[in-house]
Amino acid sequence: MPYIRVPGHPKRLPMEIGLMLMANKGPSVPQIIELLDWEDDTDHYVMVMERPVPCVDLFSFVKLHGGSLDEGTARHVMRQVVHAANICSKRGVFHRDIKLQNLLVNQDTMEVKLIDFGCGALMKNSAFKSFSGTRPYCPPEVKANGRYHAKPTLVWTLGILLLAIVCGHFPTDLDLNMISENNWIRPGLSQECCQMICDCLQPDPQQRLILEKMRLHDWFKVTE
Repeated sequence: MPYIRVPGHPKRLPMEIGLMLMANKGPSVPQIIELLDWEDDTDHYVMVMERPVPCVDLFSFVKLHGGSLDEGTARHVMRQVVHAANICSKRGVFHRDIKLQNLLVNQDTMEVKLIDFGCGALMKNSAFKSFSGTRPYCPPEVKANGRYHAKPTLVWTLGILLLAIVCGHFPTDLDLNMISENNWIRPGLSQECCQMICDCLQPDPQQRLILEKMRLHDWFKVTE
């Protein structure tokens, strides 16, 4: 089990605990689950986290809404997920497993929280060589050359997540081919939403939307 050093803590900490402390260090961000306490023993560690109530994971939330979300609801969810991804990145944390099951939605307030940092790593500018996360969210460069960079991978993951919640399924090969040619459309979705998905899911990491600029995309400017 990897251990890391976190400023302010004299002992090295298990990676997951260290990453959660880093993600929570600074002004409180409601969109990131809070670590309240922990214990590190010789063969296991225990984490005590906040328990938001009432909450369901985003997979269950989408299912409860008939298998897909309308754009207004999806926009409200994605705005918070993008914010959480950006804050983690700024604080040196690469989550690596943002997915439907790792996002909690409070059905009363519609507040979203990112959970489960167990696949995470420290941010770095150089490439990662071993994939950790969930395969349907894996960017094409992993299969193509076995290397991937944190921020373009985050953008790809967020694009997969958006497509999944507004379409009710993961992208097919046909979807990805059309997206790569920038001519993907889906009846019932706005042009801005389709463009947002295309901008995130470009096969060339250099052509993808920049993580820090995602919140400025035209789709987020659409008023209901």
